[in-house]
Amino acid sequence: MLTVISNAWALLLGMLLLMVGNGLQGTLLGVRGEIENFSTLQMSVVMSAYFAGFLVSSQVTPGLIRRVGHVRVFAALASTISAVLILFPLLNNPYAWIIGRVIVGFGFCGVYIVAESWLNNAATNETRGQTLSAYMIVQMAGVVAAQGLLLMADPAEYTLFIVISVLVSLSFLPILLSISPTPAFDTTKPMSLAQLIKISPLGCVGMFLLGGVFAAQFGMSAVYGVEAGLSVAQISIFVSSFYVGALVLQYPLGWMSDRMDRRSLIMFVAAATALGAALAAMMGSVFVVLCAAAFLIGGMSNPLYSLLIAHTNDFLEPDDMAAASGGLLFINGVGAVSGPLITGWAMSALGSWGFFLFIGVLMTGLAGYAAYRRTQRAAIPVEDTMTYAPVSPSSTSVAVEFAQEYAVAEAEDAEAAQ
Repeated sequence: MLTVISNAWALLLGMLLLMVGNGLQGTLLGVRGEIENFSTLQMSVVMSAYFAGFLVSSQVTPGLIRRVGHVRVFAALASTISAVLILFPLLNNPYAWIIGRVIVGFGFCGVYIVAESWLNNAATNETRGQTLSAYMIVQMAGVVAAQGLLLMADPAEYTLFIVISVLVSLSFLPILLSISPTPAFDTTKPMSLAQLIKISPLGCVGMFLLGGVFAAQFGMSAVYGVEAGLSVAQISIFVSSFYVGALVLQYPLGWMSDRMDRRSLIMFVAAATALGAALAAMMGSVFVVLCAAAFLIGGMSNPLYSLLIAHTNDFLEPDDMAAASGGLLFINGVGAVSGPLITGWAMSALGSWGFFLFIGVLMTGLAGYAAYRRTQRAAIPVEDTMTYAPVSPSSTSVAVEFAQEYAVAEAEDAEAAQ
């Protein structure tokens, strides 16, 4: 791990600054929206707009990179993000915020694609697994650290927006000043959705439902905190709990994934997430219980992303994995766009606990569907399954293909050893 950090520290530092900026802007806008008297439904559209921009960028940015190159795309998008973020407090209108969030989502997806392709290019077969782990730790640590910055200044003022803009601007320096050769960039044409659903119904249904759950966590958790009457400090701790749980439980669940039927583990993890949501809905007025439930929800639901990718890979030939990744991420993105919208509607109709009702219903549905799929075909022997590779739900198709390359290499090494 130390070797990976020493070789890729500039990329990892740049990504850390980007994740801190991204994590802070989502929470800050959730709090600031209440100050500006935006309704819950308006804020749900604002939060959903980020994922719409992210989804569009995932389709458009690869073409931009092939046309003008990594460096120009990264610099242009990061500069745009920095400019738009500092405009939010000046434009106290929900429609302006929606447009801004689309642009920010588009930009962040683009810079992630560029940075992840550089990171993949810097890794070797021997360091690929450790590089993935370091990248995921940086992503989660950045979002957690961002919540602490929320306490630096009054959300009603400009200071925090300036801090975010500065962080994003500073992320250019370690990345652009350290990159030597620009990696070749090519993307595989995605597998058709009909073919992908036929190969792995559970993987596709799970990715769609999980997209809604992740978008609710990332986009609406701060809005929930405001609606529930939490202080800014409590919102910071509450939002952090999701990502601390994701960081702590990612590797134990990954270890289990390589040693049992993944459908059973998906069923268990989804049910545990639903249990956490029920606990928060019933006892969320007790702040310690609320944070414990958030830890459980984040710790169980975030690793589901990697679990579902690994489960889908179990039914694919290695040459088809890259093609499948595009389809899986598109399905997840569609779910992510709808997640905040439905959550906002539920919170408006039922109160703040509608946030956890939405998560609980989706995860109960996933647990039930995983149980049903166990009856439809026999389990693949554990020794024939692909290796679990940790990937954050905020990653792009580049990181997913990176993880699949690692899984294939591990499988080939295991086969050679046998």
